[in-house]
Amino acid sequence: MSTDYPIVTISTQPIELCKLLKIANMVAGGGEAKIVISEGYVTLNGEVEFQKRKKVYENDIIEFNGDIVQVECVPANRASTNKVAETKKKVRHKKETNVTHTFETNDEAPVMRSPSKRRPISF
Repeated sequence: MSTDYPIVTISTQPIELCKLLKIANMVAGGGEAKIVISEGYVTLNGEVEFQKRKKVYENDIIEFNGDIVQVECVPANRASTNKVAETKKKVRHKKETNVTHTFETNDEAPVMRSPSKRRPISF
């Protein structure tokens, strides 16, 4: 196929047509995507498509409102995904161990204060 079209890269296939329109920034949101598909304004590989959740695969060509894009699938790298998960675990663990609480007593009742950057709400 011709590669003259802008390419939309996805990590898994198939992807639903309405989601692809959102990812490609061809529509503002999912509701708009579903409406333009059901009205018949979107073509998939040169044919008008009315199915909102039509499965789109690699090298499919989507056209809407004068914009044409081609789908490309690049599988996510498992090594980088694992590294991100390990980093999240470390950060989560670090937050749990560094939390300390102090108690202040007033005439009314004890108030629990946690060390945070939030300002107290006053009415």
